[in-house]
Amino acid sequence: MLRVLAFDVFGTVVDWRSGVVAVGARLATRHGFRIDWPAFADAWRDGYHPSLEGVRRGELPWTKLDLLHRMTLNTLIPRFGLDSLSEPERDELNRAWHHLPPWPDAIEVLTRLRRRFVITTLSNGNVSLLTEMAKASGLPWDCILSAELVQHYKPDREAYLQVPNFLDVTPDQVLMVAAHPTDLEAARQAGLRTGYVHRPLEFGHRTPALPVPVGPFDYVARDFIDLAGQLGA
Repeated sequence: MLRVLAFDVFGTVVDWRSGVVAVGARLATRHGFRIDWPAFADAWRDGYHPSLEGVRRGELPWTKLDLLHRMTLNTLIPRFGLDSLSEPERDELNRAWHHLPPWPDAIEVLTRLRRRFVITTLSNGNVSLLTEMAKASGLPWDCILSAELVQHYKPDREAYLQVPNFLDVTPDQVLMVAAHPTDLEAARQAGLRTGYVHRPLEFGHRTPALPVPVGPFDYVARDFIDLAGQLGA
């Protein structure tokens, strides 16, 4: 019997792309920048997995995601002509990841699911980032679990097993929910059950919507509403 639903956050629960674009547009108004902010957001996200891999391979010591985001941002500032940003404004831009908007179905459905299950994050975001995001947007988590707590980024096995270990359940009582098949495959290998939720607009309207994948998932859902229905919530 499922007892815990663990959610990937970036792209699954919140729309990282539009959130970064919104903060960039605000800075552009101040400075008169003429920048393709969606392309900027995509470039920033492109640095996400390589920076995590640097930590996972031991090329960097344990470094929380806020600092990895800032390291990537520092490489993008000259590339996109943002050198005139002050240090506080660079910090403001980096904190865009703390204020990402939830997908339209997220808060309502998470609130429904919370009546039946324990719901938690299982994200590579650091604890302060995830806490501030939840506070700002009203995401109704029962608790916040992060790679930071075990100092292992997904897809390391330790990142997934923290959920049953911290919440005193067995791995097969945890459903990992994500919009990313590779995340779910790693969770499955750690013994968790898996739920795929389709987020065709994660990378915006300018990119072709990815098809719903075929994989060994316990649940495949069009959105959170569909997932909640399949779970009887």
